[in-house]
Amino acid sequence: MRKVHAVLILAGLLLPCVSGGCIPLGAGFLTPIPIQPWVPTYVEERLRDKSDFNTPVLPPIPPGYRPLCEDPPDRATILRAMPRVTRGIPWIYEEFRDDIDFTIERLVDRIDPPRFYPLVGPAQLHHCHYKVIVYFTETVQSDYPFPFRIVRRRSETVYIDRDHLHLVACTPEQQQSLTRDLTESQP
Repeated sequence: MRKVHAVLILAGLLLPCVSGGCIPLGAGFLTPIPIQPWVPTYVEERLRDKSDFNTPVLPPIPPGYRPLCEDPPDRATILRAMPRVTRGIPWIYEEFRDDIDFTIERLVDRIDPPRFYPLVGPAQLHHCHYKVIVYFTETVQSDYPFPFRIVRRRSETVYIDRDHLHLVACTPEQQQSLTRDLTESQP
């Protein structure tokens, strides 16, 4: 009788732990692990926008030609470079950005002398730096514990670098072959 009583007390102490999720029974590595709701968003952005921080390699610059930075950042790149909106709690604290407009100003457009880059070879770095001023209407609102709404016109300054490499060829034949290899379409 004493042993049955001890077993019942032990079972009563362990039952909340087992049923509460402290010890995953039967799931093994398939046990669901809770994650924050914004983690998949960050993973998706990292996979979708992986070319944001890559430096493209372009064909050589033909003799007597001075390339210009003619690819200013697009709207999506500018919005990704801006600081994120504060992640609020619905009806407690929410923040929005509306009426987004921007101006783009090219700050730097220069080409460095040729040098050797690992995994690329001899190339010239073309610096293209932009200053973007983003104008938007910021709305901060709350409905609880007391309702309020603040609407104000704001501006943010974002600096974006669009640097790229131009390969360097020593002879005209090498230049033609490099250009052909880089511009060929591959399936």
